[in-house]
Amino acid sequence: MIELAESAGLILDPWQRFVLTHGLGEQADGRWASFKVSTWVARQNGKGGIIEARELGGLFLLGEKLIMHSAHETKTAKEAFLRIKELVESTPDLDRRVNKIHLANGEEGIELTRAAGGGRLRFIARSKGSGRGFSGDLNILDEAQELTGDQMAALLPTMSARRNPQLWFFGTPPTDAAAWVYGLREDGEAGIPRMAHFDWGADLDPSNAAHVRRALRDIDLWYACNPALGLRISEEFVTDEAKPSGLGDKFLIERLGVWHPRAAAGPSVLDLKDWEALTDADSARTGEVAFALDITPNRDMSTIAAYGLRADGLGHAEVIDRRPGTDWVVERLADLKARWRPVAFGLDVKGPAGSLLLDLKKRGIVPPDDPEKPLRGDLAIPTAQEVAAGCGQLVDAVTQGTIRHIGQAEVTDAIRGAKTRPLGDSWAWARRVSSVDISPLVAITLARWAYETRAHLVVQEYDALSNIY
Repeated sequence: MIELAESAGLILDPWQRFVLTHGLGEQADGRWASFKVSTWVARQNGKGGIIEARELGGLFLLGEKLIMHSAHETKTAKEAFLRIKELVESTPDLDRRVNKIHLANGEEGIELTRAAGGGRLRFIARSKGSGRGFSGDLNILDEAQELTGDQMAALLPTMSARRNPQLWFFGTPPTDAAAWVYGLREDGEAGIPRMAHFDWGADLDPSNAAHVRRALRDIDLWYACNPALGLRISEEFVTDEAKPSGLGDKFLIERLGVWHPRAAAGPSVLDLKDWEALTDADSARTGEVAFALDITPNRDMSTIAAYGLRADGLGHAEVIDRRPGTDWVVERLADLKARWRPVAFGLDVKGPAGSLLLDLKKRGIVPPDDPEKPLRGDLAIPTAQEVAAGCGQLVDAVTQGTIRHIGQAEVTDAIRGAKTRPLGDSWAWARRVSSVDISPLVAITLARWAYETRAHLVVQEYDALSNIY
């Protein structure tokens, strides 16, 4: 693969050749010694060159039938496609083996002739929910720091029927201390079987002032963490990055590949006794309503919640539907939209329910064209900061006694087992570390946030509808 890359004009650095050599180690039976290859290095060191060499080798040398290259953002996946396309088209010996190059947006890829093996290399954006159903020999996961457990749940089964599949992760340390890749890093450092793990990050604590001072001054450390320093990255440039006017407090992560300490699950901040004290079996919403959806991480249960105001002005929160699986959810939300014309549907696209975004759009449940003038039934998609704000606002409402509920057991159980996770300078509900299904609590939190965010923006229209969902 190294020689093939060179023939295409891609001359690999020593560290890039090192990763390829060890990542492509074989067992005695000829299968890959490492099913997972995990590579973490600061930006601009050239991990893209490793990706390109691996993909060229898989396509033209190994005869891998389907290679899936995915990135967190569409623009990143497209840029990777353009680089490979240029390498292939500028190398006659490779270009003559190409049957077709797909250029359509979202369908970018390279397909070889039948005589050349008929292999395909496809480029997709994980944020679009793509990848499910494609059985690939090789999956390249760029921007792996943004991976979620649900995306992995969609991708991993696509490789289960392949005889000798391989999965490569490339990224820089995540900014979210509760990111999925912390588990991947933990496996790599533990030396689990069938995994190759490469990490050039410095073992420093960003919260330790002495560590920060060392990071900004230790030039030897800069070289240790940046294998391309002195090759494609200049020492002078890194010196500028280390200045107060440079990367600032991001220098350790962006240039030295330092990982934040992994977030530990915190205790729930919602008092169960306070919640139970707000039970009103006769509570009912009147007027406007917002709905929200949440799905468990393993996708075995989905919950829809509603939030609105009662006649006395207090909030009313309720789980209105909860069933196994996810196949019923989109149709149910479409029915709710048609019947109730809600002020919004709350949907956290970075959570498990984000995978339904495309299907919801097909049914007319979409983000607003103009965020300042949303229409009834549009999606309300929170940012990370708004997720944290919504969690805090629900706790405040319970503490201040401005909300009521009908005492549903599934909500009580969720609150009893809820844990928190850090999110920026605040916190949010922690799905994966909680011992119970907290989707009812998450759905109620989102429904309340969606109502408070949108109710004052939509045109005030009321229909003579009963309070039966």
